[in-house]
Amino acid sequence: MGVPVSVRPRSVHATGGLALLVVDWVVEGTGPDGRPVRVEGTATDVARRGADGRWRYAIDNPFGTAPRGLSEE
Repeated sequence: MGVPVSVRPRSVHATGGLALLVVDWVVEGTGPDGRPVRVEGTATDVARRGADGRWRYAIDNPFGTAPRGLSEE
């Protein structure tokens, strides 16, 4: 969308080479069509430390804490 994202870690739990992150995020600005854009959520993510010592996302769940609707099946 070409709009900036701001991220605020809520909590990080790490053990060994794995980490669970809970992160509040907001995408806000003006979209390519000139209209305002605002999307926000709380992500639950899992990161893994690579052999080079850098952390990389193994699981990215951007709407991790959003309630899900009930299936009508």
